[in-house]
Amino acid sequence: MQKAQLGARKKGVIAAVLAGLFVAVLVLAVNITEITITGNERYTDEQMTAILFPDKISRNSVFCCLKERLKKHESIPFVEDYKIVFQSPGRVEVIVYEKSVVGYVSYMSSYMYFDKDGIIVESANTRLEGIPWITGLKFGHIVLYQKLPVEGSGIFDEILNLTQILSIYELKVDKIEYNSNLEATLYMDGIEVILGSNESLNGKIGKLNDMLPQLIGKKGTLYLNNYDENDTNAISVFKPKTGGG
Repeated sequence: MQKAQLGARKKGVIAAVLAGLFVAVLVLAVNITEITITGNERYTDEQMTAILFPDKISRNSVFCCLKERLKKHESIPFVEDYKIVFQSPGRVEVIVYEKSVVGYVSYMSSYMYFDKDGIIVESANTRLEGIPWITGLKFGHIVLYQKLPVEGSGIFDEILNLTQILSIYELKVDKIEYNSNLEATLYMDGIEVILGSNESLNGKIGKLNDMLPQLIGKKGTLYLNNYDENDTNAISVFKPKTGGG
């Protein structure tokens, strides 16, 4: 009688182990087959997928879930953080939270990108498309994740205001240069745009936007520093570049 009970228990344990192994195999066999990326502008969907799911094991649902809960997130340039949300065992959404970048300065063979408050958020050896190079600023030693050490923090408000207006008109500039009086000059597609002071800045950029179709393919200097929003008949002067220089 005792032997029969032991035998039955043994069979029960083996059955439970086999059932557990079967379930484990089924669970481990579930892979992520559909990945949706949202919130990303600096990287393509394909690039983000390659960064976060580089191999077969990273696409395993169980591994991915445990990694998301227990492990520190990957460090990705220009990305503040990200979140992986499971829609189903085989389908996930990756929500990307990018760092806010308004411009960059050149420093010791590197490009130092800063946010609206002037905090250096990233250092890179390559230029990020769509972000203007800011020149004319005088600064000391630069430290990552600290404020760009320039005289007068008001310059960052100026930069933010200008880049926001440019963004509204969807205008891309290569460089924004400031002189000692904080007067700005834009450089874009072979055209130098003298903006002057920050007065009537919205009107100046609007005028630039209206004139750009006439300036396609041309090189020269557009003077908007004397723009007067109250004078609708005022003429903005464009001087073509002459010579081979």
